[in-house]
Amino acid sequence: MYVVTVVFRVKPEHLDAFLPMMNANAATSTASEPGCRQFDVCQHSDNPSEIFLYELYDDRAAFDAHLASAHFKDFDAASADIIAEKIVRVYERL
Repeated sequence: MYVVTVVFRVKPEHLDAFLPMMNANAATSTASEPGCRQFDVCQHSDNPSEIFLYELYDDRAAFDAHLASAHFKDFDAASADIIAEKIVRVYERL
């Protein structure tokens, strides 16, 4: 399995706009991408502007399909200006 984690640091004044977009992206990914097995959206308890994603895919090709999907591209473009920082890491589940 291919694991992707993402930490978003959202500009606080845009958090209310970001969260619905992020949740819609996650829901669409799990519903419409056969290789997307899990897509959790988590919010830091002490810092609400920090959003953590845990994504689980069948393999790298499934993740690449996610990145090429229309819904991801729409989310990525719509959220670009409201994110202060984005840290992406990939892992192989053992």
